[in-house]
Amino acid sequence: MESRTEPAEAEPEPAAAIRRPSPQSTATRPPLVRELLLVVGLFVVYKVGRQLADGHTAEAFRNANRVWDWERTLHLPGEGSVQGALLHSDTLVHLANTYYATVHFPATVAFLVWMYLRRPVHYVWARRVLAAVTAAALVLHLTFPLAPPRLLAAAGLVDTGQVYGPTVYGAHPATDEMANQFAAMPSLHFGWALMVAIGLIAATRSRLRWLWLLHPLLTLLVIVGTANHYWLDAIVATALLGIALAVIRLPRGAGATEAHGLAADEAYDETDGAAGNSGGAGGAGEKESVPELVGARR
Repeated sequence: MESRTEPAEAEPEPAAAIRRPSPQSTATRPPLVRELLLVVGLFVVYKVGRQLADGHTAEAFRNANRVWDWERTLHLPGEGSVQGALLHSDTLVHLANTYYATVHFPATVAFLVWMYLRRPVHYVWARRVLAAVTAAALVLHLTFPLAPPRLLAAAGLVDTGQVYGPTVYGAHPATDEMANQFAAMPSLHFGWALMVAIGLIAATRSRLRWLWLLHPLLTLLVIVGTANHYWLDAIVATALLGIALAVIRLPRGAGATEAHGLAADEAYDETDGAAGNSGGAGGAGEKESVPELVGARR
């Protein structure tokens, strides 16, 4: 007795169903508008807070003398050694002032934008760490007003911003309505630069990623050489960042997950392209073989 067997014809699944979404494409990226409002709001609060810390001139100079004495007790190198190297060239001093005035905030914003677009998990982590460090810095600015070394007579340093330009500060700190010049400790210039380097090292896999540490190193030389900060300002910023990083941990496996997601996307694109070409060339032959199977007798 003859039997006729017809295998069930499988319906092709749509491409969207075949493709497994990569971890990168499914990573939680916060809503853009909310993030913009949050970052701008934090910045406004910080600026207002710094202004509230203004006006404590006498206390700021007393604290400046204390910090200067503490550095000598700790045998830290004099800030004048760095500034002396800058003063050998007017061009070098001008470049240092320009770096201080223009790189700090734009570099941090560019870092956050890149992380938001390419490494959303790392972005959330970095934003939280930066917010924590900035909040802690604001508390110190309110409780420990500090005049920078360029305003301290005992330091004997040059206010390079006023002498060579450009500068972001007014000539008279007590009447400066644009910035609080008595908020030297900690140095957010250095704290933010160090976090940018750490964040990019954690979020990337290039062998050259360690070169990002040149950013905080250059920032350190600039803030000290222009006499805008003491060594201790950078040391305290580093300590605050270390505490924030210890408390706010990067999700385990975040780097591998996002890197795997990018690799999976690229691999799928290549596979999908190859499948499309083979389907175009051999699709007709595959369809013609189906009737033969259906009509087979056993």
